[in-house]
Amino acid sequence: MPAQVEKQYRKKEFWNVESEKFIAPHFRLEKCARIINSLAGVKDYELLDVGCGPGTLAKSLVPTIHYYGIDIAIPEPADNMREYDILSQPIDFDGKRFDLVVAQGLFEYLGDHQEEKFREISRILADDGTFLTSYSNFAHRRPTVYEVYNNVQPQHDFRRSLSRFFTIDRAFPASHNWCHSSPKRDLVKNVNMNFDLDIPFVSRKLAVEYLFVCSPLRPVRI
Repeated sequence: MPAQVEKQYRKKEFWNVESEKFIAPHFRLEKCARIINSLAGVKDYELLDVGCGPGTLAKSLVPTIHYYGIDIAIPEPADNMREYDILSQPIDFDGKRFDLVVAQGLFEYLGDHQEEKFREISRILADDGTFLTSYSNFAHRRPTVYEVYNNVQPQHDFRRSLSRFFTIDRAFPASHNWCHSSPKRDLVKNVNMNFDLDIPFVSRKLAVEYLFVCSPLRPVRI
């Protein structure tokens, strides 16, 4: 049996540089913002962005959503944005509970901490709240696996783990693309932005990543 490779967890110095790549909105973030805004409607919602980086998501949200963010590296910490390492500290923000919790592009980097972090998010999510997360489709026809990923697994394993803590209300690709990257051409981007369907067989090979819209897991009544 081959020796198990020790998983590497990047620290603040790495993410200080990496977060600069996400100052401008990218495709997945814009699609997440569209979904979040439709969920919130005209009601006041409090949202926690886990792994928020520079907090770019906040700029695309409707005014009724009150934004909070946590990340290991935040360029400009503020009252609503806290800098700390969620691998060494539980996911929390002053004991608050949130109507919406978002974690996009995060779980590929959490290694063996995946279920621990699902559990912590479930504790801070309001009873009628929504958890929106993403995960890369490593079953893509030609998947891209970055060397900094330490949590590479099949989609069905990620879904199984997620469903231990949440009810998965909807799951669909963030985008379909022949290459394992976000769509670049305007026509392809526009089609994918408003397309929220999982196509049998096709999505399995062409979905770049999946979005999961979840609610709290409620006990089964007998």
